Amino acid sequence: MPAVTVENPLTLPRVAAPAAAHARPVVAVATAPSGFEGEGFPVRRAFAGIDYTHLDPFIMMDQMGEVEYAPGEAKGTPWHPHRGFETVTYLLDGTFVHRDSHGGGGVINDGDTQWMTAGSGLLHIEAPPESLVMAGGLFHGLQLWVNLPKSDKMMVPRYQDIGGGKVKLLTSGDGGALLRLIAGDLDGHQGPGITHTPITMMHVTVNPGAELTLPWRRDFNALAYALAGRGAAGAEGRPFRMGQTVVFGNGGDSITIRADESQESRSPNFEVVLLGGLPIREPMRHYGPFVMNTHAELAQAFEDFQAGRLGSIPAGER
Repeated sequence: MPAVTVENPLTLPRVAAPAAAHARPVVAVATAPSGFEGEGFPVRRAFAGIDYTHLDPFIMMDQMGEVEYAPGEAKGTPWHPHRGFETVTYLLDGTFVHRDSHGGGGVINDGDTQWMTAGSGLLHIEAPPESLVMAGGLFHGLQLWVNLPKSDKMMVPRYQDIGGGKVKLLTSGDGGALLRLIAGDLDGHQGPGITHTPITMMHVTVNPGAELTLPWRRDFNALAYALAGRGAAGAEGRPFRMGQTVVFGNGGDSITIRADESQESRSPNFEVVLLGGLPIREPMRHYGPFVMNTHAELAQAFEDFQAGRLGSIPAGER
């Protein structure tokens, strides 16, 4: 980690710290509990215990791995339904194969992102390729769930395959941080991801001892999740480390993170995912793989799934 990098960040476009900015305070730091997903691959639930009012339009995020599989150990998820939201799978290390009941899907490798808009619904499977299962190897990624507004919940499903080479690479004013902008606008630079709700998503690598201050839309929320290493957030220097999520407060137009001078031996830098979005501010009801506005809509989604109206598993894979 990370898969997408550059030899000399000083050759990249720079994002300068905004002048006379009002920094957002840190209102909470939450530690992600560990669990298992699908057929048993390890995850950290990044947003567990955080009130949805701080997350909207994001619903949940899992850090998948980091795990070194022995031969025969790699696991995925069985066929499962989705409706009413988007899944964003960002892979740092390894390979994942995605398929759905509509014939869509693809393969994502180190540094790639797959943005799946479930919309009106489909069946979906995520699995390591046979080569990874047979040989073993490193697997590490994120899956983020992004809500859809009521007007888009029943849209036709679609995919965006965002190769690592398409991600917008930027650096901080002093070159001490590498920014991989996956979606959204940052200081006039645009990430490749197309979103239904305005959001910003980026993976940043902060060198030991470096500080990163970024301009941030006042109407966006702001979250930071540490993938590896340790550092601090906000002007107040609130400590956070791998597996912890920082919730920034409202009202400011900049966010700050900094890396500790000393990092872990397995991760020489501070690796952080930064998220921000315009809250949808609609009722949200979440049950398993369905995210709707009302309990009645959840019941309808479950009924449609049971009746086969979200698609069927291809022959030979049941």
